Parts: sequence; C-alpha cells; structure tokens
Amino acid sequence: MAGAVEAQLVELGLTLPAVVPPLASYQPAVQSGVYVYTSGQLPMVDGKLAVTGKVGAEVTPDEAKELAKTCALNALAAVKSVAGDLDRIKRVVKVVGFVASASDFTGQPAVINGASELLGAVLGDKGVHARSAVGVAVLPLDAPVEVEVQVELVDG
Repeated sequence: MAGAVEAQLVELGLTLPAVVPPLASYQPAVQSGVYVYTSGQLPMVDGKLAVTGKVGAEVTPDEAKELAKTCALNALAAVKSVAGDLDRIKRVVKVVGFVASASDFTGQPAVINGASELLGAVLGDKGVHARSAVGVAVLPLDAPVEVEVQVELVDG
C-alpha cells in the first residue's frame, strides 16, 4: 500500500521509478543515523539518458530544468530503497545540483529549480531545503544535470 508521499506523486501524475543501478563502485543511497545521503542521480529513464550535452549549447535551460526534476525523482527512489517508506522523510536537508554548462551559461540555479520545485510539490514544507547549484565542464555519460539529496528521517 502506497503512503501519502507516493499518493502525492500519483496525484501529480508522476511515477516513482526503479532505483537507477550504480554506474561504478558506489551505492545509490546510504543511511547514517537518521540521515539518508543519495549519490548523484542522473536523469536516467528506463536505464538511458534521453538527452546529452551541455546546458546553454545542445540542451536548453527549460529541457535541463525538466531533467533536474527527473534526477529528483530518481533521488526519491534511492531514498526509498534504504528508508523503506518515503513517509519517513522528516525533511529534505540539502540538495546539490550539478549542471554541465556551456562556457557562457550562468543559469544553473534556474535549472536546479526543477529538482527543488519537484521536492516541494511532493513533500510540501518537508521539501524546503538548503541548496547549491554548480556549473561544471562535464558530467558522467555526458549528462546535462546531476542531483544529490540529503534527507532526515523520522526515527524508527
């Protein structure tokens, strides 16, 4: 039976994906005490990147914002894989977003808003978080965006 968070995903027309398998030697998420830390999540859908390239060149900022939303969904799947239930999320503490950027692109915060807005829509006040949005030269598999999330869980 799906909990309130997963019901909210359905209400928003979203589906929690399967956890993206690691591309190297790491775990998609780990729990330490009441915190879950996700590895960087790429905008993978059905095991593939739909889009590759640099934001501000091959990828538009609007496309990248949608990809950041996909990254956040993948992060929620990774959280669930260790927490067992998304209703255990007490709050999202921190989001770090990486944007593979053309040399003159400076709109990284607007791109990572895709992840932040998704977390807010799904989790309400629990989705409000601290954040960094960083421009980088290249990301794994030539992904345009990568997002990692830290959440605090309710004890138990």
